Amino acid sequence: MNTLKILIVEDDEALAHGIQLFLDESVETTVAMDGLEGQMLGEEKIYDLVILDLMLPTVSGYDILKKWRMEDKLDMPVLVLTAKDTLPDKLHGFELGADDYLTKPFHREELLMRIKALLKRSGRLGNDNVLKVGVFTADSGKRTVAVNGVELDLAGREYDLLLYLLQNPETILTKEQIFDRIWGFESETALSVVEVYISNLRKKIKPLTEKQPIRTLRNVGYMLELEGE
Repeated sequence: MNTLKILIVEDDEALAHGIQLFLDESVETTVAMDGLEGQMLGEEKIYDLVILDLMLPTVSGYDILKKWRMEDKLDMPVLVLTAKDTLPDKLHGFELGADDYLTKPFHREELLMRIKALLKRSGRLGNDNVLKVGVFTADSGKRTVAVNGVELDLAGREYDLLLYLLQNPETILTKEQIFDRIWGFESETALSVVEVYISNLRKKIKPLTEKQPIRTLRNVGYMLELEGE
């Protein structure tokens, strides 16, 4: 499948960066910090989806959406992500052609599921949800991971963390990277939660493998080794 391309039109730099962090690393993201730049990028390049703020410098998100939808070729899904949360705001956004509307503040998981749903409905995301890495088989549709054919009993964030490791095998991931991706860069949870969840995953994986695949690199981070330690 071709690399998914997502345009993020958002003038809050920290928020835009945070969205980039928790999107799958296989997704190619472009950030526009003002309305005019975002509008031009949407017209000049092909994106699979646009995340669009409404209150932007130079050109508002409403005006961008209106102009895009007046041009038949600009049919990419647009997810409005904004602090404008009144019913008239939402209705106006949909009238101008928004495919979905999510208000700030938002939950990371909800944004990801809305993005996935839009990509599927538009035919830009296939239905092959299975990822096989070494002895692991992950099914993102069912949110399950099996080791040597035996399904693990995973809590929500345990699944998210293990999937992140599986998507980056033989790659060093720092605690900060993991925390930002799984808990979100604005989370008030302590960084030490990463160690707790890694420990839980190891306990669940250990009985099903000859060697422990999750390796600790002291003072650096963690790495999923396909052949174990």
